Amino acid sequence: MLQTLTRLIRHRWLDHTDARRAVPAPLAEQLRRRVAASEQRHSGEVRICVEGGLPTSYLWRHLRDGVPMQHIVRQRALMMFAKLRVWDTHDNNGVLIYLLLAENAIELVADRGVARHVEPAVWQAVVAHLGEELRQGHFEEGLTRALEEVSAVLVAHFPQADDGTAPPAPNQLPDEPVLR
Repeated sequence: MLQTLTRLIRHRWLDHTDARRAVPAPLAEQLRRRVAASEQRHSGEVRICVEGGLPTSYLWRHLRDGVPMQHIVRQRALMMFAKLRVWDTHDNNGVLIYLLLAENAIELVADRGVARHVEPAVWQAVVAHLGEELRQGHFEEGLTRALEEVSAVLVAHFPQADDGTAPPAPNQLPDEPVLR
């Protein structure tokens, strides 16, 4: 019971201001530039979302229905994937890097076009590397490395034509991180 109460307080306590503290404006701008540069090398789209705590409706599902928090976090990441329209890319090759501060949770959601080419172990490695950096308090290094690793996957499977015959793929989604 105490663990549940502590979890609820943590989710109500942490909010968008905590996300902004974790990713201050200079880091957000740097990540935006890195996402934009990454997307010059492939036709995919990458979004980063950092959220302080879950909305009450997600917590209620956990409490009322007994859905494990790990599943709740995944459901929220999938919802943000849809809400941010990461699924709405021409080649179905969008990727969301999602952090939930209240749970110290990381989810990586890849659209079906990417998932078709990439083994889950690749994404698990990205999450593990990011998690290790975040545990050490290295948000910038962790997010930068995760972005580089996701970009490498997208370049391998969805490279930009570099022979000058095709124009670069248009930017289909905003590049700045979402801080909620």
